Amino acid sequence: MRIAFADTSAVLAVVFGEPGGIRLGKVLGSLDRLLASNLLEAEVLCAAAREGVDRKSVGTVFANISWVHPERRLTREFEEILAAGMVRGADMWHLACALYVAGTSADLPFLTLDRAQARLARDLGFPGLEPE
Repeated sequence: MRIAFADTSAVLAVVFGEPGGIRLGKVLGSLDRLLASNLLEAEVLCAAAREGVDRKSVGTVFANISWVHPERRLTREFEEILAAGMVRGADMWHLACALYVAGTSADLPFLTLDRAQARLARDLGFPGLEPE
């Protein structure tokens, strides 16, 4: 089963046809399951509104996402991330949610187009994922 965790930059690249979005679209299409933090929905809807994109058309992108809703504080994951480097708070939340679900980051590819977040994800041990 092919599964991955996506942050907002990866999903927006596909939605808006940004550079890297075509390749990511192929990756997303090859997955059996896509996980994302529940923060992604708010970030995607805000970006769509800002760019004048119809929210209903953007809503279809959420249909195949399994939402991650942590049932506890993510202090342990935040500490692991901060020990590895610095990112913005929202990026830290996405990474922490991925660590929370994965247990060990080596088991779950983390999809992002944000360079700082991608570098930190690699440092945390998250693998990349290529299209089949």
